[in-house]
Amino acid sequence: MISEARRKELESLCNQFRRDVLQTIHDAHSGHPGGSLSVCEILTVLYLEHAQVYPDAPGREDQDRIVLCKGHAAPMLYRVLAEKGYFSKETMSTLRQVNSVLQGHPCTHTPGVDIPSGPLGIGLSAAQGMALGMRLKALDRYSYAILGDGEIDEGTVWEAAMSAAKFKLDHLIAVIDRNRVQLDGTTDNIMPTDPLDQKWAAFGWNVITCDGHDIAALDQAFTQAKANTGCPTVIIAKTVKGKGVSFMEGKNSWHGAVISDESLALALAELGGT
Repeated sequence: MISEARRKELESLCNQFRRDVLQTIHDAHSGHPGGSLSVCEILTVLYLEHAQVYPDAPGREDQDRIVLCKGHAAPMLYRVLAEKGYFSKETMSTLRQVNSVLQGHPCTHTPGVDIPSGPLGIGLSAAQGMALGMRLKALDRYSYAILGDGEIDEGTVWEAAMSAAKFKLDHLIAVIDRNRVQLDGTTDNIMPTDPLDQKWAAFGWNVITCDGHDIAALDQAFTQAKANTGCPTVIIAKTVKGKGVSFMEGKNSWHGAVISDESLALALAELGGT
């Protein structure tokens, strides 16, 4: 269980991550602020508390594998990777520049990235393949897939869900960033998926639901997921698109958008920055 002091430390880091990511997207004149802000605590708790990864030796075979299936949230992934030590925080200023290691979506030339995110819907299959590969090599490591809830409209997600249960991949852990907003509107309007927990359970998965912005709840969810045996686990993390910035929260218009000077100033003020 995470300590109270560590919880507060991670909450403070998340606030800083949000400020840094918004500044980076503003400076790049391009990016996806909404989904980056919603996935902040998920990536922070995973990388800084649970994942067995080695920034000094990213090519090691005996490490956990993490696939950011919702690749448009790359800015937050990059900020967390920088905090973990894969590259300097100053590298964030090169987001989306020619020849930068930090492109609009994760690529394998980015330190700490195992596989490009590709089109939405394929990441879970990739994570499943990694879990199978580690089982064949008798590696006691986990494969994590971070999905968007708009992404699960894709049929390939459910094909992977079905086969992962068939192979009893208890070292495969999926996390759904359940912010209920996608590119063109709300998930309820575009393609309703409730009751989401029952759907995954029907496919043979262990289902955990938690507040995706609560550090302690996420820590407990990951702990429970790793303790599960006999089937894969999905964590449905209830989040808010654009979390932390009032005029971005729940708005699909901030899925992918340029952040103006005025919007940046307002957002940083809300987040306690300048």
